[in-house]
Amino acid sequence: MQLFACGVNHHTAPVAIRERVAFPPDILPKALSDVTGARVGSPHGTGQLAREAAILSTCNRTEIYCNTQEPESVAEWLANFHGLPPREVKPYLYLLPQHEAANHAFRVASGLDSMVLGETQILGQMKQAAEKAHDAGTMGLLLNKLFQRTFSVAKEVRTATEIGSSTVSMSAAAVTLAERIFPSIADQAVLFIGAGEMIDLVATHFAARKPRRLMVVNRTIERARDLANKFGGEAAALNNLPDLLAEFDIIITSTASPLPIVGLGLVERAIKQRKHRPMFMVDLAVPRDIETEVGQLNDVFLYTIDSLGEVVRAGQDSRLSAVTEAETIIQARVHEFMHWMDTRQTVPVIRSLRDHGERLRRHELEKAHKALSKGENPAAIMEAMSRALMNKLLHDPSHALNQAGESERDELARLVSRLYNLHNE
Repeated sequence: MQLFACGVNHHTAPVAIRERVAFPPDILPKALSDVTGARVGSPHGTGQLAREAAILSTCNRTEIYCNTQEPESVAEWLANFHGLPPREVKPYLYLLPQHEAANHAFRVASGLDSMVLGETQILGQMKQAAEKAHDAGTMGLLLNKLFQRTFSVAKEVRTATEIGSSTVSMSAAAVTLAERIFPSIADQAVLFIGAGEMIDLVATHFAARKPRRLMVVNRTIERARDLANKFGGEAAALNNLPDLLAEFDIIITSTASPLPIVGLGLVERAIKQRKHRPMFMVDLAVPRDIETEVGQLNDVFLYTIDSLGEVVRAGQDSRLSAVTEAETIIQARVHEFMHWMDTRQTVPVIRSLRDHGERLRRHELEKAHKALSKGENPAAIMEAMSRALMNKLLHDPSHALNQAGESERDELARLVSRLYNLHNE
């Protein structure tokens, strides 16, 4: 078993790169099937790029956890799957083997690697990644164990430390930035584009400021209504956005669209209708929902998820002492996980040893049954069977000791004594 984690995150790559290697939910099953599918001419003879794989894809990271003999090939696959030359992705990519991969998974789930230190949303996203891999049939013994341990470690870290206390969330950061532009959110009209979990979180923070108007637009009008009703707001279908955009001062967007849904021309027309009153826009989507050129307009204040990270980091000092405690817990659990992995390496030998013993047992048992069927003395048969079985089981180690050279005899004797617990006799 060879555990590897490879990918990009907000530490190593800007959003312009992260959005190009993201995996929308609808293509995850195909991607998992592709990375674990049979390949012709595999140099390791496995016929697979990866024996097991799970993909974690969020706004801040895209990571592949896998059991593979070809980690570099998996890294190339990540770029090729998205139609990108590997050389464009490689400068931002990390490839973590064994111990480092387990350590990384534990830190990610515990919120230590997040843009928001100690945030809890990533744990749910990792559970979803494991569930998707399980449904796709790409989770085996190694990754099942890794994710079980990962979730257990995350729970222990959050229970035993203060890592999640006083967390400044991305949602709260969006409100903080908006209040730098507008003196009072209560005087503004707020538009949310999308109806997923992220929009729900952000809307909760903005709704607490009681804006004069709140609306949710979404491709599916029913989901928009459900979320809008939660906050006493309005709902509309996404295709009405061109007619609505100019009416709002604050726009927050987070959809799963692979392409921008708010273009430069659309915003220019809205600004003109608003007579150049400023618009505050936050694009929380990866890939981005708003064209980057929009940020160059004089009357638009456009922030991406990376921009919010700067606000978030300003509130992390109070939790830094908990990081040391969390890292200590994680290191201990990584050591335990690696020990489990090491023990799995001996499984084939143990299986072969037991198979060998089973063959000897059956052979002697068959001989005993034949003797019993002939009416021979059962006590004598049992004595003969036990003696023959003992001789056969001890023949190989005895022969090895007798044939050992002078340089290896003492070491072999120590090993045999340990294997058979002879030092206690």
